[in-house]
Amino acid sequence: MAEGSTVAAYRAVLGSRVRAQLSYRTSFVADLLSNLGIGISEFATIYVVFSRTSTLGGLDVWQASLVFALANVAFALADLLAGHLDNLPTHVRSGTLDAFLLRPLPVLAQLATSDVSLRRIGRVLVGVVVLCVAWPHTGIALDLRAVALLATAVVGGTAIFSALFVIAGACQFWLLDGKEAVNSLTYGGSNAAQYPASLYGTPLRWLFCYVVPAAFVAYLPVLALLGNDGPAGLPSWLGWFSPVAAAALWSVALLLWRQGIRHYTGSGS
Repeated sequence: MAEGSTVAAYRAVLGSRVRAQLSYRTSFVADLLSNLGIGISEFATIYVVFSRTSTLGGLDVWQASLVFALANVAFALADLLAGHLDNLPTHVRSGTLDAFLLRPLPVLAQLATSDVSLRRIGRVLVGVVVLCVAWPHTGIALDLRAVALLATAVVGGTAIFSALFVIAGACQFWLLDGKEAVNSLTYGGSNAAQYPASLYGTPLRWLFCYVVPAAFVAYLPVLALLGNDGPAGLPSWLGWFSPVAAAALWSVALLLWRQGIRHYTGSGS
């Protein structure tokens, strides 16, 4: 299939998903508000913590709010793009995955475009609002360097969480009923990214930096914005390397996904 036709096909599928959700406006608004509520309740946790202390992991409330905002925006965008890979076990058990294999398009791309949950935009909005409110209180100049670093963090963070969703999906080819187990990788990584990595002990800090690179989503970019180094092994310049961490994680994700597709035998076997 020509590249232009492929893009047009994906655009048509995505457009139909979006129109289908917007056609049920009451349901869409209810889902959007529920996601707003989730984001607000998670930020309330940060507020409660800072009602008891003035700093957390070396960051004050506004700097920690930047970490929360970047982590939420990146996770919500990744959840919007690839979060429905959670449904892979349903396709495997019901045999509907075979239909994806018969089409002349990559299975991963088909599954990624099989649903677009616009309600996840609610958490993006929460993150953007927190970012806009917290930024003036951090004393960070909004110059070209800061804008470039923010863009790098959002793109890299979204790619990191998307790769985690693909890895979690690939594991389903072997686990089938292991959805809750792999959620510890995706949603656990999201929770870890919302807080300064300096809070964790050395083994967990290295785990969330160099194995599951959640610290590259928000904590390290915020350190780079502030010009402050983190604990040992976490210099501030690492904040620019979110896309590199994402590329490394995607290499692992695509390798696992390819192995998972080869492992799948189909409902008719």
